[in-house]
Amino acid sequence: MIGYVTLGVNDLEKAKAFYCDLFADRGAQVLIDAGRIAFIGATPKEPMIAVCEPYDKNDPAPGNGVMVSIAATSKEEAEALYHKAIELGGSCEGEPGQRIPDRFYGAYARDPDGNKLCFYVFG
Repeated sequence: MIGYVTLGVNDLEKAKAFYCDLFADRGAQVLIDAGRIAFIGATPKEPMIAVCEPYDKNDPAPGNGVMVSIAATSKEEAEALYHKAIELGGSCEGEPGQRIPDRFYGAYARDPDGNKLCFYVFG
């Protein structure tokens, strides 16, 4: 259902490197680079993340209550993505762990621009 999510960033090159490195194991790469916006993913037929310098030229600001959630294939992958995000310059927003007993496992981080991410798996 979701084609892509757009995140405002301060440094486009740094953001492209962060998301390409973070999702390298899933084949992520810059699929479209249009100057102030770049679309990152494995294929345009799958959900992508777009990073952009805001059109109005104002500073990007993460939305209060806005979060991009990335489905993991396992708890181990959720943990690995979380740790990789931190290694790539992100920050912790909630260490990996079971959030809803036997139903939802999540790990929370912010990218270098402050956009909140969740890596999760049901079960």
